[in-house]
Amino acid sequence: MKTKSLQKLIVILGPTASGKTDLAIKLALRLSSGQAKKKFGINGVEIVSADSRQVYKGMNIGTAKVTKKERQGIPHYLLDVASPKRKFTVAQYRKLAIEAINKILKKKKIPFLVGGTGFYIQAVVDGIVIPEVKPDWKLRKKLEKKSVGELYEILKKLDPRRAKIIERKNPRRLIRAIEICLKIGKVPPLKFKPLPYPVLMIGVKRKMKELKKRIKKRFFDWLKRGLILEVINLKKLGLSWKRIEDFGIHYKVIARYLQNKIGDKEMVENSIREIQNYAKRQMTWFKRHPAAEQVRYGAGKRIKWVKNCQEAEKLIRNFIKNK
Repeated sequence: MKTKSLQKLIVILGPTASGKTDLAIKLALRLSSGQAKKKFGINGVEIVSADSRQVYKGMNIGTAKVTKKERQGIPHYLLDVASPKRKFTVAQYRKLAIEAINKILKKKKIPFLVGGTGFYIQAVVDGIVIPEVKPDWKLRKKLEKKSVGELYEILKKLDPRRAKIIERKNPRRLIRAIEICLKIGKVPPLKFKPLPYPVLMIGVKRKMKELKKRIKKRFFDWLKRGLILEVINLKKLGLSWKRIEDFGIHYKVIARYLQNKIGDKEMVENSIREIQNYAKRQMTWFKRHPAAEQVRYGAGKRIKWVKNCQEAEKLIRNFIKNK
């Protein structure tokens, strides 16, 4: 088999707690077997993380970062590549992700891009061109005083297209989007530089009721493993409470708890609710995100949703075989 036919990318995505990481590792192990190598002419699979919080060092439990033991020998990229003290942009992520994917392809292996951060995945697959705009700290300080609802309305007026796909409850991303619009002086059109080779996008399908149960169970497991201590350690590293709260979801809630702003019961209930709401927002994004191929396929149509490993493996095997 020629090297050219191996230039392919497989994306495994889904909402938080859907089981995409476990599925990716299980599939990677199967495709790294001697039989698979002989049949498809590949040397195995390596995984590139597509998670906006797993890039940070010291954020392990609360990001569901896969441990070395759980990786079962499958190499992983883009875990622990940034300091939580500094901002890590989608442009930085895309650069490192493309480098990792090219490195894997040179080994005649299949790269899996695995995660739930839709904008990161789109940045790699569709090659969104992100305007290089330096931070405006004065503007940010002013915008930080506004509620997420107010921020969303500002962005909606400036850039309706970006407003449709952004995490509307994420103040950090809302502020950055507003900053870019105001700095450039006009609404930047969405530009794409898609990957030059085929991409298979597989989504892990779960009913919302089941997903909520999985989220609740996992959160209590995180607490037993030391999630609160993890947040305390981030503070000891020199991060401000505001910086920790910027990471969103349960990090924000636990930071408030450690500042004695809320009690035990409220911390647990709010954390679980925030994560469940985040999962809903992820699914909304996957269903309607704009893409370079949207004109042909429609929003979200490229994603092949599966219920189990067998369905995913069948899609992957057909994808690898087709030249």
